[in-house]
Amino acid sequence: MSANSTLEHILEEILEVLKPKQEDLATRAQVISELRRVVESVRSLRGATVEPFGSFVSNLFTKWGDVDISINLPKEDGYISYVESDRKQRLLVDLQNPLRGQWQMVQLIHAKVQILKCESSHKIFCDISIDNLKGQMKSKLFLWISEIDGRFRDMILLVKEWAKARDINDPINGTLNSYSLSLLVIFHFQTCEPAIFPPLKDIYAGNVADDLQGPRTVAERNITEACAANIRKFRQDKFRRVNHSSLSELFISFLAKFSDIGFKASELGICTYTGKWEYIRVRKTSAILIEDPFEQTENSARAVNKSGLTRISEAFEMSRVISDLDSILATLVRPQVSPEIRARLRNPVSYGGGYQPHLTHPHVHRNVNLQSEIQNKFQNLRLKSNSNNPTRTETVNMYGKFEASESKTQNQFQNSRLESCSYNPSTTELEQGRSQGQHSGDAGKSSLSIGGLLLGGLVAGLGYMFAPEISKAVDGLKKFRDNSDDDSDVRTCFCNCNP
Repeated sequence: MSANSTLEHILEEILEVLKPKQEDLATRAQVISELRRVVESVRSLRGATVEPFGSFVSNLFTKWGDVDISINLPKEDGYISYVESDRKQRLLVDLQNPLRGQWQMVQLIHAKVQILKCESSHKIFCDISIDNLKGQMKSKLFLWISEIDGRFRDMILLVKEWAKARDINDPINGTLNSYSLSLLVIFHFQTCEPAIFPPLKDIYAGNVADDLQGPRTVAERNITEACAANIRKFRQDKFRRVNHSSLSELFISFLAKFSDIGFKASELGICTYTGKWEYIRVRKTSAILIEDPFEQTENSARAVNKSGLTRISEAFEMSRVISDLDSILATLVRPQVSPEIRARLRNPVSYGGGYQPHLTHPHVHRNVNLQSEIQNKFQNLRLKSNSNNPTRTETVNMYGKFEASESKTQNQFQNSRLESCSYNPSTTELEQGRSQGQHSGDAGKSSLSIGGLLLGGLVAGLGYMFAPEISKAVDGLKKFRDNSDDDSDVRTCFCNCNP
C-alpha cells in the first residue's frame, strides 16, 4: 500500500470517529429544548425564540462540537432591529441565574459578540448570544457552500481536529477560531489547481451584514435566492475543469500552502471574497488578517496575536513531516481521540467493514454521502429547480419543533428551502477595484436538489428525532431519491494581488 493510500485510509477512519451519530444529534436537540424551557421562565425574554446556528446548522461539527445558540427577541413588525450591547448584556445576566440552577460553568464572556458560555447537563458546551442574526445567516451560507463539493465537510472536520491537536484552535489564547479555520479551507479550495470553489463574490456579491435590514423574511429570501441561483450557475458550468484530488492530497497540499503563513501575514491578507491573497494597504492591528467574506472589512482572526501566529505557522510546517501511523495520529488527532482510531485500524471488521478504496471522483463521492445521510435519517433542505416559476422562493420551517406548544415562546427555528431560480447579475454588481480571478473546479453535474437534500438534512433532522417522525422522513427521502437522480474592529483595505 502506497504512502498516499495509507494516509487516505487513516483519514477515513479518523472521519468515522469524528462524525456525529444519530444519538449526538438527539442529545443536542435535548440541550436546545432544555434551554428553551429556561428562556420561557425568564420574564425579560418572554416571547423570544431559541435558534441554533454555527457549525451545528452548517453540518460542519464533530460529535464533540459545541452548540451556538441565538436567543432572538420578538419583533412585532417583523423588521430586523439593532439591539444595543448594554441591553444584550442585561438579558444574558437575566438568563445566567436560572441556567446556573441546571447547567454548569455558566460564564458571561465580554467580546465583540457577548456570549454566555456554559456546559449543559448533557456535557455539551453552548455559546448563547442575543439576536445574532448575522451569525445565523453565515451558518446557512456555509451550509450552501458545502453543497458544491462533498470533500469540503470532510476537510473541515479533519482541519478542526488537527488544529485542536496542535493547540491552535483557541482564540482566547491568541490562536484561530473555528470560523477562521473554515475560511482557510474555503481559500484552499479556491486556490488549488484546478479550483474547487469560486471566489465567494461569485456566490453572493453583496455584504451580507449590510443587507440584513428591513423585514427579516424579505432580507433572508433575497440572500437565499441570489446564492441559490449563483451556486446552480457555478455547478452547471460545463467548461470548468474537474479537480479529482483525493482527500489526503487535499489535506497535504493544505498544510503545504499555509506553511509560510507567518511570513506572508506581514503583507498579505487572506480574502475568500476574491479568492486571492490581497495586499494590506492600511496598517492592521492583528498579527494576521483573514477577511470575513460576509462582513467585509472585519477580520475574523482579530484575536490572533504574534506568539499565536508563530504557533500557527509552526503547526503547519511541522505537520508536513509525518511518516508512520504513530506520527500521523500524534499530528492529526488529540490523545483522547487516538485510541478509538487505533482500535478501528486493528480490527476494521468490528467497526463495519474493512478498508474501502477512496473514491476520488466528486460525483461518486457525493453519491456515497447520499447513502450515509439517508441511513442517518436526516431530513431535507432542498435546492430545487422550478421550471414553471423559476423566480419563486418559498420559506419553510426547516428546523421543525421540539415539542408541541401554542405559546408565543414556542421554539420555532426558521430556515429557508433553497430553490434554484433565475438570477440577474446586474442586480448585484461586483465591488469595483477587485478583479475576478479565473476559477474552475468540480464539475458537479449531480442533482442540486440531491446536494441540498443531504447537507441541509442535518438541520432539519433536529425536529424529528423521535421514531415515528424519523420513519416518515426516511420514506420521504427515499421517494425523493427515486424520483430524481467569530476584540476589536479591524478596518482594512485591499488592492489586487496575485498569489
